[in-house]
Amino acid sequence: MAGGKSSRMERDKALLPFGNYNSLAQYQHKRLLAYFDNIYISAKSNKFDFDIDVIEDKYNNSSPLVALISIFETLKVEEVFILSVDAPFISKQTIEKLYKEAEDKNSVIVAKSNNGVEPLCAIYRRSILDTAKKFLNEENHRLQALLKSVDTQEVSINTNEFMNLNYPFEYEEAKSQLD
Repeated sequence: MAGGKSSRMERDKALLPFGNYNSLAQYQHKRLLAYFDNIYISAKSNKFDFDIDVIEDKYNNSSPLVALISIFETLKVEEVFILSVDAPFISKQTIEKLYKEAEDKNSVIVAKSNNGVEPLCAIYRRSILDTAKKFLNEENHRLQALLKSVDTQEVSINTNEFMNLNYPFEYEEAKSQLD
């Protein structure tokens, strides 16, 4: 997901240079290609300078809820793994643990770190779509609220991988960890 406003960063996070890549989005794309057959970026528009399939938001609001609905309305898949563009240190082991522990009865399998539930590191299933649309119609864009209203499985992840890059100082710190 790379469709946020990046208001705290004061510029588009997805387009910030990262590692040896022109952008954080390109870094994430290249990294995740090693784990998944199909990678998409969910955003308001195709603003990227590399070859990627973009799922554009179908609604005017900017929120992860809008992105989730747009993803399921675009792709004919039963489940998707969602990762925020600003979480560049989520490991293969974390992703594998979510899939390994996923129970069929749940609509969402979400990572739970020391900071709490991480709704932008999760497996979402199509069964959330009607509830998500209801939330959108009510203008409730909070993923935490959505998670509470569907069958959600929390998977404890004891790691410090959940560093989000919301502020310039966090971005600088993340870049220094790559060196």
